[in-house]
Amino acid sequence: MNTLTRVLGTTMLLSLLGVSATTALAADQPAIQAAINDAARPAADRLKDANRHPDAILNFFEVAPGQQVLDIFSGGGYYTELLARTVGKQGTVVAHNNKAYLPFAGDELKLRDYNTRLPNVQTLLAEADDLHFAEASFDRIFFVLGFHDAFFSEKDWPAIDVDKLTALMYRSLKPGGKVAIIDHRASAGVGIAVTHSLHRIEPAVVVAKMTAAGFVLEGESAALANPDDNLEKSAFDKDIRGKTDRFVLKFTRL
Repeated sequence: MNTLTRVLGTTMLLSLLGVSATTALAADQPAIQAAINDAARPAADRLKDANRHPDAILNFFEVAPGQQVLDIFSGGGYYTELLARTVGKQGTVVAHNNKAYLPFAGDELKLRDYNTRLPNVQTLLAEADDLHFAEASFDRIFFVLGFHDAFFSEKDWPAIDVDKLTALMYRSLKPGGKVAIIDHRASAGVGIAVTHSLHRIEPAVVVAKMTAAGFVLEGESAALANPDDNLEKSAFDKDIRGKTDRFVLKFTRL
């Protein structure tokens, strides 16, 4: 990444790309509200809603019944469940994880019990570099709190070819489809230097990688912003966990 991109703040970068930053949300869709209010959702999920604002997120990315959705590194399945309930019986959600994510998800996936509770969810266990999907398979792709993970490797976490992954996302998204990327914000100028130590990433890195793959940045939502986060603590620090300043970027395949 060149020096100019690294030092630009997100808003300035959006401006240079000809895209307006926006927090405007589409009108609430009945399917989204029904999914959020569904009594069958786990109580633990409902407690997370206050910090994750699912109504704002699902509306911003225009999730609707009948869509085919890929949830990359879906973890314990908070978003997978909401997506599945929103797209309904005519839609499908592919819930991807790799082996390293399974211990992180703990017992949450067992309690999620997709086969019984959400039969429109297809689980997929694969390393990122081994993913393969048909051309134009998905209407939406969600990549939540995992883009930073693509920039480091360790004993139990295989290295990921980020350019290969973004190219796959582009090919497998239908023209007009949307990609949701949500991640913990890092300070402007740090690039990927703190992806491992703080589990954060500079938004400009995401924009550069996604646009290089062919995506167009459509907009940004401030729904998960937290100006009280100084961006210097790990996303897992007890003082900020669950309350980090998270950027929300919407990309489109034209």
